[in-house]
Amino acid sequence: MDTLQNMRVFMRVVETGSFTAAAQQMATTTAHVSRSISDLETHLRTRLLNRTTRRLAMTEAGERYLHRCEQIVAYVDEAEAEARHAQARPAGTLRLHAMSSLAQHYLMSAIARYHEKYPEVFVDLTLSQRMPDLLEEGLDVSMIVSSQLPDSGLISQKLGESRTIVCASPRYLARRGTPSTLADLAAHDCVQLQTASVFASDRWTFAGADGEQTITVRGPLRVNGAESLRSALEAGMGIGILPAFSALESMRNCSLVRILPEYTLPALSVYALYPSRQYLDAKIRAWVELLRVQVTEAMAADDTELCALPCARAGAAATAVAAFEAAQAQAAAASAGAAHAHGVPETIQGAKGQRAGSHVNVGSATLDT
Repeated sequence: MDTLQNMRVFMRVVETGSFTAAAQQMATTTAHVSRSISDLETHLRTRLLNRTTRRLAMTEAGERYLHRCEQIVAYVDEAEAEARHAQARPAGTLRLHAMSSLAQHYLMSAIARYHEKYPEVFVDLTLSQRMPDLLEEGLDVSMIVSSQLPDSGLISQKLGESRTIVCASPRYLARRGTPSTLADLAAHDCVQLQTASVFASDRWTFAGADGEQTITVRGPLRVNGAESLRSALEAGMGIGILPAFSALESMRNCSLVRILPEYTLPALSVYALYPSRQYLDAKIRAWVELLRVQVTEAMAADDTELCALPCARAGAAATAVAAFEAAQAQAAAASAGAAHAHGVPETIQGAKGQRAGSHVNVGSATLDT
């Protein structure tokens, strides 16, 4: 028995004063209305209406029950209206998850634009490097980086791809040399990126003119975030592989340079994941649509810029190392000259000169030493 529907029938009978009029308004038959009232009375084990051939009258129990029916049906109608409104206008709380590096490069500007368009939505953002359980954790959308999307039963929207590059700082390359072949990596410190959803941290797979090769690397550090890896590489800790969106800023100022550009690594795909496509809440639908435009365009623009930067081209490493060494020599010479002019022993001032900062142009970028 559909109790709620029978409540609606009972209310309509009372309102119209007859079974026939109620049936006409509800586009059904008088027999169906009569059966609904009988089923309701049987279920409640009480009479709600006294019936004669000429009129209907509510019993005392019927009057009390009518009052409750009106309250219950009003609550149900209100809940249904709220649910329908969620399909029409974004409102409420949007619970998001994203991997940290993606959030820094793409998500914050997207959230700001989303807030401008839909100020009634409160955004609750969680950052982590793992892939979450959306249903278990009550999340609406997750934005992840992965070389291969796992079979999770979630709906996925691919936002774009980011190339990965091998890079190092001019400081490290000046000290340890620049690898010219994949085999040379075995003699270098390789800083590893630990993330199960992308690739094995100590096995790097390259594709080149001689086919595909997987190289096992070693090094002094392993981190679980691309931004921490970038900082370690800039500090001269070794060679590492970075997604284009994480490497871009460092490549602009040549604090990192690309090495082995003739080889390519597997591209990383960026996805938006959400639980269901059916009856998608308006705030979720609007967010995914914004990501498809803003993040996709930004990723494509970043990839184009990266390929055009001087420090990402073939031969960039040698140029950057030469500039770095020249800057070091210039700084040392300037310090020695200052020490001689002030009568300070050259060996002491020269040591200080090794820590002095200077700038030198590399292509269109400025290299700090």
